[in-house]
Amino acid sequence: MDSDHPLDFDGTVLALRAAGCVFAEDEARLLLDAAPDTGALDALLARRVSGVPLEHVLGWAEFAGIRVLVDDGVFVPRRRTEFLASRAIDLAREHEHPMVLDLCCGSGALALAIGSAVPTARLSAADIDPAAVATARRNLPAHALVVCGDLFEPLPDDLRGRVDVLVCNTPYVPTLAIGSMPPEARLFEARLALDGGGDGLDVQRLVAAQAREWLAPGGHVLVEASEHQAPQSALLFESTGLVSRVEYSEEYDTSIVLSTRPR
Repeated sequence: MDSDHPLDFDGTVLALRAAGCVFAEDEARLLLDAAPDTGALDALLARRVSGVPLEHVLGWAEFAGIRVLVDDGVFVPRRRTEFLASRAIDLAREHEHPMVLDLCCGSGALALAIGSAVPTARLSAADIDPAAVATARRNLPAHALVVCGDLFEPLPDDLRGRVDVLVCNTPYVPTLAIGSMPPEARLFEARLALDGGGDGLDVQRLVAAQAREWLAPGGHVLVEASEHQAPQSALLFESTGLVSRVEYSEEYDTSIVLSTRPR
């Protein structure tokens, strides 16, 4: 019970439970904290019980201990992707002024996490979705380069061959699996942020085909993949002359493929 809260905690919890929200108490506290008055709470609660993701209702998501702004329709950063962020941070810390590129950046959560942990990092980010790019520009510092376009296409040519850490959380859900995703994802996030084609690796193929020429010697590219996709993903990057390995995290129950350009 949260009877000391100035707004209606119990009623909010009951409404969220009726809508099938598993963590109703936690969500109620967040909604109540975000609402300055009863009218605002009613509006937030109405959106949430209609199925809108909590992060879109609040306008932010927590990622790697950071509050990341998330506008309507923009991909919500997942907790499992914190593993990719942590490994990218480890690699960025090996450089005094690492050049970091976040492709398929969505809200810019990965670039933001890396830049927060490594303040000397030089950040660039790109996404094909204008709404995602607008959100990333709100999240990332003013000195970061944030551009809209298809993968590497909008990037300045002077980045070519200079990227130390390339993070790319590509869409990797197979097309036929989209329909079985939770409605919060398939109804409220941009499909192009989810759909990875027939086997889920279509976008990774495009990234692998070009990544080597953008990496500095010794530079790394990191992508996320399901456990059964990861070996094939590693082969995609190895076929372009990179040295690849699959890493699995029990804590986050996810796999990444880390590929390195030989020096």
